[in-house]
Amino acid sequence: MKDIIITGQDITIEQINEVSLAQASVSLSQDSLKALLRSKKFVFDIVEKGEPVYGINTGFGALSDVHIKNEDLNTLQVNLIRSHCTGVGAPFDKETTRAIMLLRANCLVSGYSGVNPAAVELLLDFLNHDITPVVPSKGSVGASGDLAPLSHIALCLIGEGEVIFKGKNVRSDFAINQIGKKPIELGPKDGLALINGTAVMAALGSLAIMRAEKIMKLADICAAMTCDGVRGTKSAYDPRIQQLKPHPGQIDVAENLLSLLRGSNVMNSHKGCDKVQDPYSLRCVPQVHGACRQTLRHIKEVFQYELNAVTDNPLLFLEEDDVISGGNFHGEALALSMDYLAMGVAEICNISERRVEKMMNPTFSDLPAFLTGNSGLNSGLMIAHVTAAALASENKYLCHPASVDSIPTSTDKEDHVSMGVTSGRKLLEVIENAMNCLAIEMLCATQALDFHRPLKSSAALESVHEIIRQHVPIIEDDRVFYKDIQNIIKIFETDEIIEAVKSHLGELK
Repeated sequence: MKDIIITGQDITIEQINEVSLAQASVSLSQDSLKALLRSKKFVFDIVEKGEPVYGINTGFGALSDVHIKNEDLNTLQVNLIRSHCTGVGAPFDKETTRAIMLLRANCLVSGYSGVNPAAVELLLDFLNHDITPVVPSKGSVGASGDLAPLSHIALCLIGEGEVIFKGKNVRSDFAINQIGKKPIELGPKDGLALINGTAVMAALGSLAIMRAEKIMKLADICAAMTCDGVRGTKSAYDPRIQQLKPHPGQIDVAENLLSLLRGSNVMNSHKGCDKVQDPYSLRCVPQVHGACRQTLRHIKEVFQYELNAVTDNPLLFLEEDDVISGGNFHGEALALSMDYLAMGVAEICNISERRVEKMMNPTFSDLPAFLTGNSGLNSGLMIAHVTAAALASENKYLCHPASVDSIPTSTDKEDHVSMGVTSGRKLLEVIENAMNCLAIEMLCATQALDFHRPLKSSAALESVHEIIRQHVPIIEDDRVFYKDIQNIIKIFETDEIIEAVKSHLGELK
């Protein structure tokens, strides 16, 4: 298995995805271990001096003016973790929780947090031995760190939490003992360092980026197949048009569409038809899909800075012998970018649903109503379109930006927050809806192409059609269609379609 060495400086979204899927192990670099040891010693030096420093020998939040005696510092950190375990709702899935642990560890190894190295090593042991904390998904406001969800992970490190281990829900101390380790004992600043950061929202956004990248490519493939299925034209994708409005995403999408449709006998068969213009859902695919791609470009730029950022508080600057309390735990940049990407993905869903409607409508498509040869007795894909409409509509309210909301907490000391975890959770719902909507479009588009036989589409699209038909037979009579949609989703998840297109055209833009 591939091993990823974390340094706090160079983690990538691709590596986060690999670890979340348990496709890679994780280890510390020797330089990172040395940085952890130095920063921990710095904390102990502060304790020995006795000067009040936030988070080390004071209370937290609105209680930061309360000085804590040295003999109570360990209890202070344990109490912090216990009292902050207030999360509610369904737990995060395994992939998300693993991404959270990786990102928290990657932040801590930079050496600005003063955390016990044993805590970071145990986090990595959890990843490498498939121990997954049970972390409720609701309870973070996206500032002062993702306190509640990260506390549930920290609780597991001290042996008091719940984890999934070997398929069972068990106490974390049991799982830790099973791998030959011991729960950590929290010392000065350890608890605060484990929970004060943006790891949860960063994990949600990182996984969303990987899934959104797939959606953008699948959307172009679906649009091209639909265009051929309804005998549309590719003239609107002419590069001369795009150069007059040269948004990078628009140019890339138009190039993808032209490549996907090149050599289609279906398209060549109706060059002289009397259709003048296609509807916007076909004609404006470069403009719409391209703009959606721009939202993805933006969030990737934001996360490039965040994933290797130090988001703890306070921060230890050893060279200057200084401790500074700041606000790197605030997730505003993440929240705004995730809300923006949610809108981009929702628009992919919106325009896909409109293309599905065009295939349902014989007035436009000249195909049998609802893509069934014996309509009346059969309803065909009528309600598959209704499901697509429901998904597109649901995404509209999910796209209300969480980042424009804020609610003060901690007696108004923490008076502006990002709601970044809410942005991330909503974003992943929008992505799931969009993926299902594209699966419905693919179900319809493959059926539409079958009505044009013996004419064939392009070699790339025919390879996609063949993959779908291996798992989803041609529709001749009504059947239970949700199974077909699920089968297409499974195909999407394997990347088989994107790889098939790549074998014909090279990498899509």
